[in-house]
Amino acid sequence: MAANVGGIDKILRIVAGAGLVGWAAMGGPVWAWIGVVPLATGIMGWCPAYTLLGMNTCPMKK
Repeated sequence: MAANVGGIDKILRIVAGAGLVGWAAMGGPVWAWIGVVPLATGIMGWCPAYTLLGMNTCPMKK
């Protein structure tokens, strides 16, 4: 699994995912647990949907 999530994309995923999970943990709607997905992909730096779509926001190594 090569990294395909990087930079601001990674930060936004982690912040949005943590926000949704926190909201769900504090009694928010059940659907807010979907925040686990962007949180995990942001932490791992790899997104299966990006692989399927051929996308990559991770800067290339020189």
